[in-house]
Amino acid sequence: MASVLLSVNQVSKSYGARKAVDGVSFQVQQGQTVGLIGPNGAGKSTTVGMVCGLLRSDSGGIVMDGEAIGQGPSEAKRKIGFVPQDLALYEDLSSLENLKLFGALYGLKGALLKQRCEQALALVNLADRAHDKPSTYSGGMKRRLNIAAALLHDPQLLILDEPTVGVDPQSRNAIFDTLEALKAQGRSLIYTSHYMEEVERLADHIVIIDHGKVLADETPAALYRRLPAQAALRAELSAAPSAARVSA
Repeated sequence: MASVLLSVNQVSKSYGARKAVDGVSFQVQQGQTVGLIGPNGAGKSTTVGMVCGLLRSDSGGIVMDGEAIGQGPSEAKRKIGFVPQDLALYEDLSSLENLKLFGALYGLKGALLKQRCEQALALVNLADRAHDKPSTYSGGMKRRLNIAAALLHDPQLLILDEPTVGVDPQSRNAIFDTLEALKAQGRSLIYTSHYMEEVERLADHIVIIDHGKVLADETPAALYRRLPAQAALRAELSAAPSAARVSA
């Protein structure tokens, strides 16, 4: 059985009288993709913000690879890569220059920085546009560059907060191709979305959240077994099948 990489334990967060996250708990195992799904305003972004240490929880705890996540710098935070909903790019710099800047913020330099930038651009299929500015990119290409930036420091866990918002179907498929390649490498992922079909495509485990509470925390197969059988499909043959077709 894979070891637990991330553990979120009874985490809560309020904004004034509104409780955005109310006792949320779940785990991410090594090499696992967890889909965090719920409608807009369910508390998904607040939850991942606390996991990354960008927001302070009111109660509960978060442990990443054996170390508690809190405010301020820590080794635990460096093991996380975060792709936010809002694009975080410098439009007047080339893609390569963007990645070099973000890589330098992680302390990368020299040959290692160059190698990581090249690898990240290749993974998101932007190597041929490395010297172009994001201002010339489509929305989907910008999203893929954001993913590349989050991978430069080789994080153990990649968190993607609704990375397909506002992109066309072709770009969405390109993003999924990248994430499936990361899964094949054994990378652990948290993918937030309000689209079940996206989570179904990627996730090994699904956490459903609404009004700040976890409603389900199961594998896709276990969730399907909980669904009531409300409809049945009946098929009828127009003629009796031949003996040859039945034996085949």
